[in-house]
Amino acid sequence: MERRKTSLNLPAGMTQTSLNLDAFSSSFRALPHTISPSKTTYSDRFIPCRSSSRLQNFALVEKSSPAKEGGNEVYARLLKNELFGPDSVPGSPSLGSPMSPNKNLFRFKTDHSTPCSPYSQLISGHDGGICAEVSTPPKVPRKISKTPHKVLDAPSLQDDFYLNLVDWSSQNVLAVGLGTCVYLWTASTSKVIKLCDLGPSDSVCAVQWTREGSYLSIGTNLGDIQIWDGTRCKKVRTMNGHQTRTGVLAWSSCILSSGSRDRNILQHDLRVSNDFIGKLVGHKSEVCGLKWSHDDRELASGGNDNQLLVWNQHSQQPILKLTEHTAAVKAIAWSPHQHSLLASGGGTADRCIRFWNTTNGNQLNFVDTGSQVCNLSWCKNVNELVSTHGYSQNQIMVWKYPSLGKVATLTGHGMRVLYLAMSPDGQTIVTGAGDETLRFWNIFPSAKTPASVRDTGLWSLGRTHIR
Repeated sequence: MERRKTSLNLPAGMTQTSLNLDAFSSSFRALPHTISPSKTTYSDRFIPCRSSSRLQNFALVEKSSPAKEGGNEVYARLLKNELFGPDSVPGSPSLGSPMSPNKNLFRFKTDHSTPCSPYSQLISGHDGGICAEVSTPPKVPRKISKTPHKVLDAPSLQDDFYLNLVDWSSQNVLAVGLGTCVYLWTASTSKVIKLCDLGPSDSVCAVQWTREGSYLSIGTNLGDIQIWDGTRCKKVRTMNGHQTRTGVLAWSSCILSSGSRDRNILQHDLRVSNDFIGKLVGHKSEVCGLKWSHDDRELASGGNDNQLLVWNQHSQQPILKLTEHTAAVKAIAWSPHQHSLLASGGGTADRCIRFWNTTNGNQLNFVDTGSQVCNLSWCKNVNELVSTHGYSQNQIMVWKYPSLGKVATLTGHGMRVLYLAMSPDGQTIVTGAGDETLRFWNIFPSAKTPASVRDTGLWSLGRTHIR
């Protein structure tokens, strides 16, 4: 068969030559491939070496490598499972692999459709290996009922910001001052009794149980302080000293402090016959807030002069004068979780809850609540506190500390929520207002002890007393 010849058109000045392409190809293939001993020949294609790459870090390739001799095989399986998922092949990287952990290890890893996560907790498997625990689900916010679980009628409950007419004892008995009378309501049995009637010429301004819950102190509009045995319903003694109404009381282990419209704080000791053993003078207007610290070393007082004062056991002068509030300071609460941590709330013109370190007097934080702060109480079960409010929203708020995140906002009272007390188990609060109702709210989680027996609904005994 005749072979086709191809002619090439060459530039002028060159001779035209016929080339046999097949012959040329044959001669090219026949050339021996030799490499110069002194020179390396490189091709024009770059083939990377993956032995030193970190592609396996990003789940792009799988590179098998035997476990390092004597290495931790359990950790190797764990690492393989976390990086490549539970369905990874046996050749997945192990502890001896070059892909040692580093700060970028999980940064670009795509999410697998499996409960395993680089951030999940891990537990030992029963077969001697490690199995990935299902990733911890996000913490579900605690559900707090927006409605009270019990409502009691409280006729003649006064709408007065400067009074303190509700207190809940450690023996689960609620004391309420209504007009001239004090009533005791036993939470476990829903039984109510009238403790006393001060008569037409006087009225109840404050009630406060001792910490043991056996004795109740009552502050009156005439400035007297009566001490009653709550178990026997018998008056123990009456102490004088204030010139006008006694609107706030606070017990330490053995000392009763009383604050009055006469601007003084009196210290009473039931073990001595004197009406009072000391007088603390510092406020320029009515004393309306008073709380002892849990260790009985410091007494915080708030007044209508917008001052928050802190006293110790020995000094007759305040050791701290905190003046950041711009309205009356009635709401005061000491933290049961942190030493020397004090919270205080201001009235209508202030609306702020402020947190203080009483060791050095520094303000740690504050939050504007948007309403008059009437009461504060710290929960002993969790690091949260509850505040009650007046003008203008009449709400109840639950706060986390120290983030000051709002856990819940509760409404229901038709007037200022002036009164607040907490149950001995720390789960329930009772709030009172000038709308003549007491409302019970379950807002805090339980402690290790079981909650007390509660009933629900409206409990009524008549219009002459609590119902």
